[in-house]
Amino acid sequence: MRQCMKFFPLLALLVVSLTGTATVKAATGLNPPVKLVWHYYKVTNTCDDAEAYIRHQVEKFYKNDTSIAPKLLRLLYSDCMVNGCDASVLLQGPNSERTAPQNRGLGGFVIIDKIKQVLESRCPGVVSCADILNLATRDAVHMAGAPSYPVFTGRRDGGALTADAVDLPSPSISVEESLSYFNSKGLDVLDMTTLLGAHSMGKTHCSHIVNRLYNFKNTGKPDPTMNTTLVSQLQYLCPPRTQKGQTDPLVYLNPDSGSSNRFSSSYYSRVLSHNAVLGVDQQLLYNEDSKEITQEFAAGFEDFRKSFALAMSRMGSINVLTGKAGEIRRDCRVTNANYGA
Repeated sequence: MRQCMKFFPLLALLVVSLTGTATVKAATGLNPPVKLVWHYYKVTNTCDDAEAYIRHQVEKFYKNDTSIAPKLLRLLYSDCMVNGCDASVLLQGPNSERTAPQNRGLGGFVIIDKIKQVLESRCPGVVSCADILNLATRDAVHMAGAPSYPVFTGRRDGGALTADAVDLPSPSISVEESLSYFNSKGLDVLDMTTLLGAHSMGKTHCSHIVNRLYNFKNTGKPDPTMNTTLVSQLQYLCPPRTQKGQTDPLVYLNPDSGSSNRFSSSYYSRVLSHNAVLGVDQQLLYNEDSKEITQEFAAGFEDFRKSFALAMSRMGSINVLTGKAGEIRRDCRVTNANYGA
């Protein structure tokens, strides 16, 4: 269901009253047809405690490493936005999806594999890797400060994709190019602006921002939209890339969050003050709708949290496999045809 609505009187999963005044065309629920079920494994009596098992494992990992929250967020995004939420990104292989240049540095595989092992020992052949990834991500980001949004389940796992099938865009694209990409996945400007807010935590490689720092659009100068203090700070951390094989350091996407990996709305405040690290984030100011949403979220953290709940559910429903489509992998790293090979 889509409508032109006052900003944003209803999010279908959570009834929310927000205070903004902008008019934007945005979704108020999941795109039809909705094939997934809330608490699928309990409803079908196939693995009643599946979600509890997943949450317990996430808690154990999170206590030792809070970075699993941004890692799982990126892993889920990289899965859902390519061929739908079918866990194809988890498959290993010499030319697999996870080897694509856009997926360099992906993490979180270890926790998904561990959860799958636990579930296979308790409910063999029942819980899909695709559902595990969606549920584990929800639990990890909730521990980091995000809302514990409902995850509809019943996904099945897809087959392997090659690296050249990965169409994830550059982090330096314009806001219109970004919106076009999200639209192509059935998502809108509210989804885009909300999901980019996941950059409130985590890291990126210097290679993704050096053009902004030294040679923006071949000008030989930094991006003029960047705060000059931020330029200096990042230039110190990210020297010019002048040699083949040069190291590619990591920098925080949101220095305000840093190593705490806390989910917050400070990302939007940084965008408004021209302190965004990635070009695609700073671009939110150059579309009327995304700018209005950015201002709303910077002013109200709860507005962002509630919109995040809907956006994650909408992304998690992209091109899902259900029923007899796909399979339930025994090992998230290989298809069943290759299991034990």
